[in-house]
Amino acid sequence: MSITRSLFATLALLPLVTACQVYSGKPEGPPPATRLQGEVQVQNGALLFTPCQEQRRFILIDDGGGAIEREAISLLAGGHTNLFADVAGQLGGSQGQGSDGRFEVSRLYHLQREGQGCQDLNFKRMTLRASGNEPFWQVEVGSKGLVLNRPDHEPLALPYLEEQLPDERISFSSEANGQRLELWVAPQRCVDDMSGAISHLTAELRLDGKVMRGCAQFGGMRN
Repeated sequence: MSITRSLFATLALLPLVTACQVYSGKPEGPPPATRLQGEVQVQNGALLFTPCQEQRRFILIDDGGGAIEREAISLLAGGHTNLFADVAGQLGGSQGQGSDGRFEVSRLYHLQREGQGCQDLNFKRMTLRASGNEPFWQVEVGSKGLVLNRPDHEPLALPYLEEQLPDERISFSSEANGQRLELWVAPQRCVDDMSGAISHLTAELRLDGKVMRGCAQFGGMRN
């Protein structure tokens, strides 16, 4: 074979070699989840979800075994007509029943009857909110640092350190003005014993040696 013919044969094989290098053989993964907040109502036996500041309505479908349906129906018992939900999942096509499609929920961040809901102006600036009862306490972590709120006390803003452990627990700690504060959160379903609100994190606040427990959820600054 001449040098010219050999060169042409080699060049002809290059696209096939390139194609083999580009194609990995691995299917593409699912698209990233969309996180939305909004109002939930029951209509014709289905859960309808209206995102905050929108007119669109989606039928909520739980892709993990129907947990959100059970939680919502439980909270709506007793004459309540709507809930506030913070959820993540996939938007889908038309589902009928006067909806604009479906929203397949893969993660429930928060579900509540009471509270500011869509009017919560601090939500987008927060990393985390945790609270507990008897006595009431609330910790907000966000753009202003860590803020501790308690009845009969002025809000206390503190610098903090964050540490994430291998078991997915997260610690927020601060030591200032003669006070030692530690907030631990862990990924586990949590029910507020006063309001019945459901969150995706348990919380434990340690303040000057006293331990108080409650629930927590990520704010808009963290998924």
